[in-house]
Amino acid sequence: MKYRETYDRKILTEDVWIPTRDGTRLHARIWRPVDAVADPVPALLEYLPYRKSDWTAPRDAQRHPWYAGHGYASVRVDLRGSGDSEGVMLDEYTATELADGVDVVDWLAGQAWCTGKVGMFGISWGGFNALQIAALRPGPLKAIVTVCSTDDRYDNDVHYMGGAVLGIDMLAWAGTMLAFTARPPDPAQVGADRWLPMWRERLDALTPYLPTWLAHQERDEYWRHGSVCEEYAAIDAAVLAVGGWADPYRDTVLRLVEHLDAPVRGLIGPWSHQYPDRGLPPGPAIGFLQETLRWWDQHLKGADTGVMAEPALRAWINDPVPPATSYPTMPGRWVAADSWPTPAVTWDERPLGAAGADPVTVRSPHHTGVDAGRFFPFGNPTDLPPDQRAEDGRSVCFDSPPLTERTEILGRPRVRLRLDSATPRAHVIARICDVAPDGSATLITRGVLNLLSRHGRERSDPWHPGTPEDIEFELNATGYAFPPGHRVRVALSDTYWPWVWPHGERGALTVYPGASAVLLPVRDPADDTGRPPIRFEEPEQAPPLPVTTATPGPAAPPRPERLVRHDVATGEWTLEVDPNYGGSRTYPDGLRYEESARETYRIREDDPLSAVATSHWTIRLSRPTGWDTRITTSTELRATPTEFIMKSTLLAEADGETVAERSWHHTTPRTSG
Repeated sequence: MKYRETYDRKILTEDVWIPTRDGTRLHARIWRPVDAVADPVPALLEYLPYRKSDWTAPRDAQRHPWYAGHGYASVRVDLRGSGDSEGVMLDEYTATELADGVDVVDWLAGQAWCTGKVGMFGISWGGFNALQIAALRPGPLKAIVTVCSTDDRYDNDVHYMGGAVLGIDMLAWAGTMLAFTARPPDPAQVGADRWLPMWRERLDALTPYLPTWLAHQERDEYWRHGSVCEEYAAIDAAVLAVGGWADPYRDTVLRLVEHLDAPVRGLIGPWSHQYPDRGLPPGPAIGFLQETLRWWDQHLKGADTGVMAEPALRAWINDPVPPATSYPTMPGRWVAADSWPTPAVTWDERPLGAAGADPVTVRSPHHTGVDAGRFFPFGNPTDLPPDQRAEDGRSVCFDSPPLTERTEILGRPRVRLRLDSATPRAHVIARICDVAPDGSATLITRGVLNLLSRHGRERSDPWHPGTPEDIEFELNATGYAFPPGHRVRVALSDTYWPWVWPHGERGALTVYPGASAVLLPVRDPADDTGRPPIRFEEPEQAPPLPVTTATPGPAAPPRPERLVRHDVATGEWTLEVDPNYGGSRTYPDGLRYEESARETYRIREDDPLSAVATSHWTIRLSRPTGWDTRITTSTELRATPTEFIMKSTLLAEADGETVAERSWHHTTPRTSG
């Protein structure tokens, strides 16, 4: 990693309040050239709820000063009701959040130090609302960089996938957001006399998001709001869309390149849910800040940087690797496509069995999925799926003959199945694995279809047992090269815990292999002929924030990130997860931030109604001057055959005194879930 100590322009940092249309003020930190009033610059906005004063401060320090030193005003704003901003926060991506974002864009454009042109960037939440605000077309917003984000809030987010309830992140993210939303503003930023009234206002308005998300089990207006796939033509700002093969949002990059009318370029590397310059596994990292600077200079300063002469899509093809839960660097290479879809990728349809082959029964034990890995790989040691042989043993597998030549795939594989379900409600999960000659199986991609949504995500159509149907669904996009001698495996299961919340009845699927197939998007390597090699600079950042990270002492040894337990007598399987977002740390201004989180997922292998998921968080924010706050939350999800049952609790304390103590109990009918 190269740190830039000096820049083209000297910079200053200032904290300001930005007013919104109703008088609520949002807190912002601005890094800009010291001479920007005399020589105005474009503004870059990163807008999210994760708190610039603590949680994202190390990451912010890597990029915002760097942009400022290269001739931009780089601005980090806390959403309404988060961090040090006023107001309350009631859900994700609300109309209020997006309207506030438009207000911020307009305010930035009107400052004396700004040229009137604004860009937005962000990863995950910040990438989401960059797309969503671009779709509202504020005049000054000319370009965005959206990283690890989605264009489809229903079918490509943490709540649902293929119409199925995502048990692992529906619950985990709801628990995380309950704890995050409950955090207090910092008196060092908002004032010693204001932080407690502001915090009480937040706590009084606080409500768990989980009941809202589960109240909308089909794709309805709630999910269409903020999903830019509803109207791609609404976006006219230039879009650089970035993703990683280890990130669940990678499909969005391909859809944006395919559907946007605005100037668009796509970039997909081997990365996890992280900015590509941070050097977190899997690598290789790239000079991402330099790459985005080319984007900003092109679209905000009118310079011809050559970015629009780049291919429409630059993607990494992973070379074959033995299964592992982390790879410091993935072997592979960069390839290009001038459009997406590209004629260099054609469909290779491979039947799962010979014509007339006997039907097979798919009836997986309910702990199938414990080796799925983390939904959001974060660059941690246990993120990626381990060897899939145990999972394959719980599934029905169809293997190709050994390949005679290297076979590259790029895009979203599809599975076409003729099947019957023994019950009106069922799931089907498909995984594609690379099976080496030694039998080890590396997971390449996967997908799920809730059979209730087979005719459309906005509907719930029960299956009619005894009536086979032909269904087809997409798996997540991937770029991978199968080597000669390896086999392509398609593994089918009807359960995938805890990623997919099980339906309330134990069923089975009958699959007809001769009428079923996998469709692989096979890329012709001859498309590389005559193309210049794709290269990126080495990563460069601003100097790191001098943060002290706490390490557990002898009395608190490190606990496993992922721990699987099996009670042989009862058949119960338990997965315990530490999300390990960064742990406890002390900041240069003396702020001490401590967090501890644990997720638990339990199920008996023979009983779908035994599924229980819980999330527990403790967060402490303190200063040596005497300010000391603590938030403790718990969230639980379970289900009966007819309803979901949700319980949540909150305890908020300041200097040992209770500020708020709340509990919630909700139920909602199971319509598609």
